[in-house]
Amino acid sequence: MEHQTIVEALLLGLLEGLTEFIPVSSTGHMLLAGHFLGFESTGKAFEVLIQLGAILAILSVYFGRLWKIATSLPSDPGARRFVFGVLLAFLPAAVIGFLAHDFIKTVLFESPMLICVMLIVGGVALLWVDRLALTPKYRNVTDYPLPVYLGIGFFQCLAMIPGTSRSGATIVGALLMGTDKRSAAEFSFFLAMPTMAGAFTLELIKNRDVLTAADLPIIGVGFVAAFISGVFVVRHLLDYVSRHGFGLFAWWRLIVGTAGLVALLIWG
Repeated sequence: MEHQTIVEALLLGLLEGLTEFIPVSSTGHMLLAGHFLGFESTGKAFEVLIQLGAILAILSVYFGRLWKIATSLPSDPGARRFVFGVLLAFLPAAVIGFLAHDFIKTVLFESPMLICVMLIVGGVALLWVDRLALTPKYRNVTDYPLPVYLGIGFFQCLAMIPGTSRSGATIVGALLMGTDKRSAAEFSFFLAMPTMAGAFTLELIKNRDVLTAADLPIIGVGFVAAFISGVFVVRHLLDYVSRHGFGLFAWWRLIVGTAGLVALLIWG
């Protein structure tokens, strides 16, 4: 990464924070941007490691609520049930992600064409679900039945294909299983914390022998940029989707995916 510029890292970090929590695929956007910028990170680690900035963005915005849940665990069965539900939803991705890590990084991450196709497919799916006349049965993330938590976790595994979107997969899964739009987006925040922390830890372990001190400034700039832009999105996303749904993000996916396919066909 010593040949990459701070400006590229800054742009990619901002892109990570802006897209991590909306259903457009942050990894897909960063890999496509990196492809056309000629950005190559050591072991493809940059794209995952700067997600720590996005994790801290959630923690900073939700600190009060997370602290309340943590301190009430000994006395509140509801808090314990919710934490168990989040861990249950995290389990499928933890197992499959660990087992398929090398395939994901060496095969799926190296296919810009696949990313563009999945952006388009995911956009169509999100647009379809957003327009369904669904009647929500669950409006509070702490009250989902345990099978719903687990089902959302399996939907999240689809996001191991870059371009699918972790938040998009979990939101679509949640909506199909009876949640309202606001709580579906909010649960994707909570599920992001263990999922992204797990991916960060695994990536750090896998690349501990190839990352050098020269990589740290680039990763650090991306991390800070992802944190700042992530805080902005987390603070405003729930109110937006409560009023407008996910249509804007679906159309954005279709536009970016189509533009990416055209660019790949023209420039390679």
